[in-house]
Amino acid sequence: MEQPLKSLSRKIPGPDELRRYGRSRREVASRSALGEWNSKRRRFDPIELIIAANRGRVPRLVPVKIGRMAASPFGFFRGNVPLMAADLATLPTSGLITQICGDAHVRNLGAYAAPDGELIFDINDFDETIRGPWEWDIKRMAASVVLAGREAGCSEERCKEGVLLLMQSYRTSVSKFSNMTFIDLERFHVKRHLRLAPIAEVLQKARHATPLETLEKYTRQTKNRLPAFIESKPLLMHVPRRIVRQVLAALQSYRETLSSERQKLLDQYSPVDVTFKVVGTGSVGTRDYVVLLFGNGFKDPLFLQIKEEPPTAYARYVKEIENFLNEGRRVVEGQRRMQTQCDPLLGWTAIEGRDYLVRQLNDHKAGIEMEELKGQGLTDYVRVCGELLAKGHSRAGNPAALTGYLGSSDKIDKAITKFAFSYADQACRDHTQLKTMIKAGKIQASKE
Repeated sequence: MEQPLKSLSRKIPGPDELRRYGRSRREVASRSALGEWNSKRRRFDPIELIIAANRGRVPRLVPVKIGRMAASPFGFFRGNVPLMAADLATLPTSGLITQICGDAHVRNLGAYAAPDGELIFDINDFDETIRGPWEWDIKRMAASVVLAGREAGCSEERCKEGVLLLMQSYRTSVSKFSNMTFIDLERFHVKRHLRLAPIAEVLQKARHATPLETLEKYTRQTKNRLPAFIESKPLLMHVPRRIVRQVLAALQSYRETLSSERQKLLDQYSPVDVTFKVVGTGSVGTRDYVVLLFGNGFKDPLFLQIKEEPPTAYARYVKEIENFLNEGRRVVEGQRRMQTQCDPLLGWTAIEGRDYLVRQLNDHKAGIEMEELKGQGLTDYVRVCGELLAKGHSRAGNPAALTGYLGSSDKIDKAITKFAFSYADQACRDHTQLKTMIKAGKIQASKE
């Protein structure tokens, strides 16, 4: 839990003192040391670790997840958080702790509607969030730039330029945030890059991703004239009545996690249908339900996603773990710390001993597509990635200490670029090993 205000402070460290502290952390882990990667540090089989991490998931869906991971090295990377968490835990860190996204990669940013209806572009996936070393997020994001850039058809030189720009954006943004008042940082939105082509395209898609558009896409009118989900097995399926009752009961405890004004808003809506939905890559196999509700008639739909949240893969590797009692609450609190504005209906619940996050589904939400990362698209996009990651880390950590460690030269940029390519190549080797085991019949994969 967060510590309450205590007695009057006798000393408040200034930015210069905090920057000196950050610089002193280079003695713990030099900036060049952050560029190192050596697979000999591993004391486990990577594929066995991934298989072990899938235990407890819906068995029939695990082959779907493996199939999505086998599709490409970047697809493998998207599903390999448990593996990368184990790898990162063997590497040196500065000891500077903040809230981390945990699954920072180029496709885990996107657009969504803020409480006032304004479209926001920010980090938008927090399933793995936890308080941990800032390096873990930036290393994962950097490696994703290489893998996504390659998949989009970018040259190695363009990918290298992309990682260097990511780091430059991150480093200079942290420095800027270190000079802000905490109140101004709390309010800060990343806006200056929103006209760049890849971001503008995402925002344009988000404008059209309305609840009514989702209603038309995923439902049909039944005999009793009530809209219902259209099944698309195994990705979208209705559930037994017993599950429906459990899901609707869980909405009652979810309601208690909302503020009083949001509770009143939720009370205006009535549920009419419940379905099971398969989402993402890393999340495939977790239990995920979508509830369709209506408010002011059939032109006022609300889609709530009730998404199972297992413990984060990083939990075993951090020294101090906050006990939220519910993993859905862990995700909500982490998201609130890193995002400037959040989904107004963000909350949590539990069903049969499993923890769940609750949020709106597809309310003006959209993300980047691989073809939009070609050429200049990649380098434009990574600047925004760097600034958003810096904003999230600065809001939840100590930007002055972090900027002291990062410094003003490009030394850290080059070190992380070195790591990004080394680890991207490692992901390619691990991906090849996975495909070999699938071909040999040792692992089952489904193309859906």
